[in-house]
Amino acid sequence: MTGIHAQSSFYSYTVQDIDGTPYSMEQLKGKKVMIVNVASKCGYTKQYEQLQEVYAQFGGDDFVIIAFPANNFLKQEPGTDEEIKTFCSVNYGVTFPMMSKISVKGDDQADIYQWLTSKDLNGVEDSKVKWNFQKYLISADGQLEKVLSSGTKPDDEEIINWIKS
Repeated sequence: MTGIHAQSSFYSYTVQDIDGTPYSMEQLKGKKVMIVNVASKCGYTKQYEQLQEVYAQFGGDDFVIIAFPANNFLKQEPGTDEEIKTFCSVNYGVTFPMMSKISVKGDDQADIYQWLTSKDLNGVEDSKVKWNFQKYLISADGQLEKVLSSGTKPDDEEIINWIKS
């Protein structure tokens, strides 16, 4: 889908990981990617467990989960990057890539989330991040394929079938 819009590539973005190191999306070329905005004090926080299980089973050369902590919803992620990293490690044994805390909506929305939520940028659809643990599925060639609500569990059949297909 080209035209008058300034569509950009998923792979053109670089973010900071939870340790403050630049993390280029370009390194994900050829992998399916599930992007999730996460929070430590949410009713859905237990999804970290399923995210880790899915990553342990399928993560690697073909699939990766990228988590973006965000404090946009009822201040459910008040921690620092260091506190978030410790929380995820101690409570859920998280090994998938965790990024530095960002904003996923509003005036200070991170660039990568502008791409995820704007049809003008992603060429597929507009969406709003409605709550913590919303999921964005990105194809192995960097196209937005699906937006799934917080209530869709990471090990939902739809996600597993997408990873495997």
